[in-house]
Amino acid sequence: MRTTAERTRNSLHPHQVNTCPWHLLHHLFLHLHLLLLHHLWPLPLKKQSSVSVLGMKRSNIITIALSSLPPPRLLPPAIYSMDSSVLDREDIQRLQALIPTEEELCLINEAKAQNPHSPLAQAELCLLTLGEIPHLSTRLQLWTFALDYDSLEKEIAEPLFHLKLAMEQLAASQTFRCILATVLAIGNFLNGCKARGFELSYLGKLSQVRDTHTRQPLLHHVCVLLLQLYPQSSDLYSDITAVTKAGKCDYSQVQSNLVQLEATCKASWEQLKVLERTEEKTKGGKGGKGEKGKGKDDVELFAPEGSIRHRLPKILKECEERLKVLRAVHRRVINRFHSFLLFLGYSRTMVRDTRAEDFCRTISNFSLEYRSTRQAVLLQREREQQKSGAESPGPSTPVGRRKCQQTPASQESNEQCRLEEVLRTPETITRMNATLPRNRRRMADFQGSFSRKLKL
Repeated sequence: MRTTAERTRNSLHPHQVNTCPWHLLHHLFLHLHLLLLHHLWPLPLKKQSSVSVLGMKRSNIITIALSSLPPPRLLPPAIYSMDSSVLDREDIQRLQALIPTEEELCLINEAKAQNPHSPLAQAELCLLTLGEIPHLSTRLQLWTFALDYDSLEKEIAEPLFHLKLAMEQLAASQTFRCILATVLAIGNFLNGCKARGFELSYLGKLSQVRDTHTRQPLLHHVCVLLLQLYPQSSDLYSDITAVTKAGKCDYSQVQSNLVQLEATCKASWEQLKVLERTEEKTKGGKGGKGEKGKGKDDVELFAPEGSIRHRLPKILKECEERLKVLRAVHRRVINRFHSFLLFLGYSRTMVRDTRAEDFCRTISNFSLEYRSTRQAVLLQREREQQKSGAESPGPSTPVGRRKCQQTPASQESNEQCRLEEVLRTPETITRMNATLPRNRRRMADFQGSFSRKLKL
């Protein structure tokens, strides 16, 4: 009977059973065991180091930006064709911050030549890919202008629309006219003059001037008189919502934005001509090479039909026409505002020095104060009516008849009667001029002439 070792030797080496020593067979089993272990648990390979030449800060910025961008290999086709489905407005803004400089490209190319077998780091590979696109900055600026024009135009058109609507609301507001007439009549009565107008900046001072008897502001008395003489008047603030919006705009900045937008549109035409000349040279150079010249670059340079790159001339032409209309609208609205100030009685010198946002802010702040004061007057009147209805006896009772006899109408203030008479018959103001001198007269002469006018 053969042993197990002999059977194993015969099965492995049938022709060398008698010639192979036992220790060689042992080494063979050990070698097979090690091969099996190495197959099950392979040793880790040494990772090949990548080439990095950029600074730590610049490399981190690029790496963070690449985390939100498509892979670098997809960037050139999207930039050539200006494909918004691949890159949106925020991606374009990130790419503008990643535009490589000539110094960075030289460092990357030198490092790549010195280490041809080592791969580039992620940041260096991205800059090298972007650096191969001709006129990268020009393409991104054109693309940005085509995408941002609507929003830039809206930033200019909306404030102009608010100003135009504000002038229309002020001209159509009967409450605003009544307030101006009442304030003018009160000022003429208190000052003993016949001024034809006043500066609208005085509207903001009505809440600061108080009477000596009840210490109520002059604005309170204006509200009381308006509610008595013009009960159909509104709170003014709800009638001039566009004035409030126009007061929050900066119209000097609107004009600057318009000038800047026109300059950007003009520069875009020049940038488009540069791209067209570059692409014509590239097409002509590749056309002479025959079939070997066609390849990946042709796909990148010849953007598909219907892309933004092909529609750029049409887009810029449309933007140019819309800018002409926007310039005309701006000129007409500003001229109409100056005419509106002249209608209100401003002098030409004051018109040149008055800014639209300051004027609208003054009217808006006054309307807000007027609404608050008017609501307080109405609330006080309602409380007094409820209190008088609950406590005061009726006129048919003996106590009521006694009170009516004790408070005749002759006890009312003569000055208050004269003021209400002036407010009921306001003079027609054809033109206000705040620069006219105020001719003060004696109060006795004014009262005498006013009493003679009432007798007539």
